[in-house]
Amino acid sequence: MLFTDRYLKSLKPKEKRYEVLESLGFGVRVTPHGGVTFIYVYQFEGRNRRMTLGTYPSLTLSEARKKHAEARELFLKGIDPGAITQTAKEERKASPTVAELAEEYMEKWAKARKKSWKEDERMLNHDVISAWGRRKAKDITRRDVIILLDQIVERGSPIAANRTLCVVRKMFNFALSRDIIQTTPCAAIARPAEENRRDRIFTTDETRIFWDRLEIVRMDIGSKLALKLQLFTAQRCGEVSGAPWTEFDLVEGWWTIPSERAKNKMPHRVPLSKMTKDLLAEIKKTSGGDSPWLFPSPRGGKPVGETALAHAVKKNLSVFGIPPFTPHDLRRTAASHMTSMGIPRLVVAKILNHAESGVTAVYDRHSYDQEKRRAMDAWSKRLHEIVNGSTEENVVAFAVKS
Repeated sequence: MLFTDRYLKSLKPKEKRYEVLESLGFGVRVTPHGGVTFIYVYQFEGRNRRMTLGTYPSLTLSEARKKHAEARELFLKGIDPGAITQTAKEERKASPTVAELAEEYMEKWAKARKKSWKEDERMLNHDVISAWGRRKAKDITRRDVIILLDQIVERGSPIAANRTLCVVRKMFNFALSRDIIQTTPCAAIARPAEENRRDRIFTTDETRIFWDRLEIVRMDIGSKLALKLQLFTAQRCGEVSGAPWTEFDLVEGWWTIPSERAKNKMPHRVPLSKMTKDLLAEIKKTSGGDSPWLFPSPRGGKPVGETALAHAVKKNLSVFGIPPFTPHDLRRTAASHMTSMGIPRLVVAKILNHAESGVTAVYDRHSYDQEKRRAMDAWSKRLHEIVNGSTEENVVAFAVKS
């Protein structure tokens, strides 16, 4: 008997399932509910075996014949085709889904290495797991990634698409390193949107306007003082907003940022000018005398979040009346003004705690302390000149004005 589509459609269910064989072990199994499944019946090492090829009509008759021929070819070579299929099923069952991979990536890589791990988690939950969560990680293709990114761009979020690609690429590289997948679907995928390099630097006039408008913007006093401290010290927004008082030695005039809070995981010493110490005294008055943090969160028990300053600035951009900026631009502005004053770029890089490499990166942490202190004193004087005139008696007023 040679199977045809007409014949397969004519098969009627019975009280118990039954099988019909064609030739060379190729056949179908019919269930009491009328389901038709292609099978391959054979003997291997003296044992009767049945291998499921697929369900009709999802698997067509011609496709089933092809799978039967492939299985029989293995059989004739002395290989049990059913054992190979079972092994593949077990491996696939053990292969993690995208949701499981994301969880492993967060727990074993992102949380241990990235201060911004919560943002990774948010992006994965929002766009990636919602689209692919139940799919096997190894089944995700480059086309899947491209389609996902296109959807994010089309909803009007091109920069978010760039950030999502970055996180997805890191997640699949992590999977590749742990032998979860054999190839990454993010290979050779370009960023979906062009980004302008951030190079916002305040001019002298903009610096003066920024300082003056801090007095009238709708922002709590702590945020105003934090922005001033960032401009004074040229340190990162998160290092300023999350700083505890234990990092400051006001007698010797140093702010020591430990490795666990530094972006490059290297401890960093920031010299404190006289004006900076005056500003810190004002911060102490406003932060609550018993708080361990310079800028305590209103929720208590922790400092304000890094994004708080960015949100505060964003809500007041129209009041500042200068081109849009972020808190990070204050750090860049301080650095740019220092180099324009003739301070060597290497010294400025030491102040910024830019990442270094080599043996000297470990043992050369204090060799520029004197140069850094001179540079920060010079920057304080220049900043004083920009925003409040150059007379020495106005220095303290400039530092604590709020």
